[in-house]
Amino acid sequence: METALMIRQASLTRLGSMLNTAVGNNKKPANGEIQWCFSQVKGTLDDEITEADIISCVEFNHDGDLLATGDKGGRVVIFQRDPVSKTSVPRRGEYNVYSTFQSHEPEFDYLKSLEIEEKINKIRWLRRKNPAHFLLSTNDKTIKLWKVSERDKRAEGYNLKDETGEMKDRGVLTGLRVPVLKPMELMVEASPRRIYANAHTYHINSISVNSDAETYLSADDLRINLWHLDITDQSFNIVDIKPANMEELTEVITAAEFHPTDCNNFVYSSSKGLIRLCDMRMAALCDRHAKLFEEAEDPANRSFFSEIISSISDVKFSRSGRYMLSRDYLSVKVWDLHMETKPIETYPVHEYLRSKLCSLYENDCIFDKFECCWGNNDQAVLTGSYNNFFRMFDRTTKRDVTLEASREIARPKTTLKAKKICSGGKRKKDEVSVDSLDFNKKILHTAWHPTENIIAVAATNNLFIFQDKF
Repeated sequence: METALMIRQASLTRLGSMLNTAVGNNKKPANGEIQWCFSQVKGTLDDEITEADIISCVEFNHDGDLLATGDKGGRVVIFQRDPVSKTSVPRRGEYNVYSTFQSHEPEFDYLKSLEIEEKINKIRWLRRKNPAHFLLSTNDKTIKLWKVSERDKRAEGYNLKDETGEMKDRGVLTGLRVPVLKPMELMVEASPRRIYANAHTYHINSISVNSDAETYLSADDLRINLWHLDITDQSFNIVDIKPANMEELTEVITAAEFHPTDCNNFVYSSSKGLIRLCDMRMAALCDRHAKLFEEAEDPANRSFFSEIISSISDVKFSRSGRYMLSRDYLSVKVWDLHMETKPIETYPVHEYLRSKLCSLYENDCIFDKFECCWGNNDQAVLTGSYNNFFRMFDRTTKRDVTLEASREIARPKTTLKAKKICSGGKRKKDEVSVDSLDFNKKILHTAWHPTENIIAVAATNNLFIFQDKF
């Protein structure tokens, strides 16, 4: 009996030692929260910022090895995960420039006397099927499919042309030879494979690739089109909310996304704070939704700005496909696809700005479109705010934290300190006053690695990469 008791005590001691070692290795606080630290910053930290360098979208590919950014100058920059950083101990989230190319150029519509900006509105990766990578990029009017491939060999020994590419005189040829492939310095090429144009009257705000890997949708203010990736000259209109008389227009489409696994389902959000789920099996034209997600407004919070701040700027399915995440001006909300009447979770992002809505309306900040994203396991939520602050919410512990992407923390492995905002009264030493917030510095675009705790945050012309601290 004593021997069995001693064995059990020894087992418990070993188990406790293993748990302590695991906790020690992860270096996480006792409350289980993730500690975030600085990894990298891309772009210059100069005070002078050109409009063309401002980042307008950020997107990881499906395995997280590539990270793409688009800017207002129409450029796409792709970063590749450093292979050593994936296997190093401790693991690091480091990315190097992989490819840079000009995706869109400024255009002018002579029929409508309208300038078309080169700004990249959205980037979406296609799932990888071969050694090359494919991505969709769009500005206000034109969507392009890009192929990004590597070349490390070149052919030499042609029969009809010399090494410089000049054609030889066929009269001097005395025999035939087989060209051979010889190694060369690695070159990454980006080439446009498809151009999908002239299908949208209004500005494109969303593109989303279907899980069938054959089709994708594009949405503008009033219509959503369905495309086949191989067909560029026609698309199928699946949603049209344009009224017969434009004076009767009451809402516009703000974002749209396909379900991650059900190829027949997609959602789109509107300026009225509504999210509609549509099933393409029900009808060819999905003007009639299958589900409508709406939260009744609290009469106590009713104000002149209610309609503006209730507009949804982004909607994202969870990686599991069971939930949705929506972002309006003051909050992010988690919706269960099985419950349409109200969100199951609501997280205030910057509630302290509610008293500042009048000044935010005057400087047009109230119309800023913040994006949101899910954590790698659907248990966390990330979105941006002003003053280069970004907010993270833990769905399990219900804790939230405000962090800052600034040049002051741009040193390797620097742990990010939580920021606290003081909305009134006496300000403590470590608090930031609402009146001192810089509304020109805003985090509109964020992305979370699909499998690891690595996040990318676009702060004006800089891309900050943070990782969990090990």
